[in-house]
Amino acid sequence: MARPLKVRDFAPETDSFLQEVITGLRKPVREIPSKFLYDERGSRLFDEITRLDEYYPTRTEIMILQRYIGEIVECIGHGSMLIEYGSGSSEKTRILLNHLPDLAAYVPIDISKEHLTRSAQDIAEKYPHLEVLPVAADYNDSSFRLPSSSKTVSHRVVYYPGSTIGNFHPPEAVAFLRRIAFLCGSGGGLLLGVDLKKDPAILHDAYNDRDGVTAEFNLNLLKRINDELDCDFQLDQWRHRAIYNKEAGRIEMHVVSLCKQAVHLNGAVIEFEEGDSIWTESSYKYTVEEFDTIAARGGFEVEKVWTDPEDLFSVQYLTTSMT
Repeated sequence: MARPLKVRDFAPETDSFLQEVITGLRKPVREIPSKFLYDERGSRLFDEITRLDEYYPTRTEIMILQRYIGEIVECIGHGSMLIEYGSGSSEKTRILLNHLPDLAAYVPIDISKEHLTRSAQDIAEKYPHLEVLPVAADYNDSSFRLPSSSKTVSHRVVYYPGSTIGNFHPPEAVAFLRRIAFLCGSGGGLLLGVDLKKDPAILHDAYNDRDGVTAEFNLNLLKRINDELDCDFQLDQWRHRAIYNKEAGRIEMHVVSLCKQAVHLNGAVIEFEEGDSIWTESSYKYTVEEFDTIAARGGFEVEKVWTDPEDLFSVQYLTTSMT
């Protein structure tokens, strides 16, 4: 058995969580950053979502990885440090690790320290030759520091699977990519999943599953706020709503108040009318050409794009173009 890993801890403090929630609830359009959906329970629920029949992104991305793994490994190259943003259970990462025996190191980064610790320990036990350096952090906060590898690192490659790049509004996505390009430096790369535009009915079903797991995942955010911030959301007075905004090209996920009510948080009273909502997540969908423009503005060049036969999803490899 591998010895327990040291987790570098840059996870947000409770005060940061409280401040971002209060700030978001006071906005004209109330919102809470989607990163807070992923506490330990939220991360487990999202893992369950990825296995649902309606949720095409995960199985489609896995199929693309498996089909084109040779080309993907060739793009990543030898002796790289693989840095995974939002590592979660690292299920897709194992496909890469099975074909990248000469990685200098693997650095999983996740905001949920408990989930990260279990997953990273499992990776370390299954890949004993691999140096695993977990970091608990909000990867969108540039203040965290990467650990050093005991091996020589030829270049850095960030792995950003799923459709999480779509959680950023386009200008935010550009700024986020610029931070990744800076982190990777000259010769660096980015392997990421990008969800593609498609029939809105497919999107609706993916975010409104018949078993209600996505609803439970979304409403868990309110439970987390209650548990960690001593708030008093009445959970049975809220419902999940996910709609596709065709004009903006995005899924919008909300929790919606079922009645007139007031919520108390850290001395503040936030009032809601029936039908008022809190915006909890956006998920932008792109054409390949649209994302090429986003990547270029973010300091990257798109080197390769792999898609499934139905063009539901894409896996893309980008190289840094910033000097």
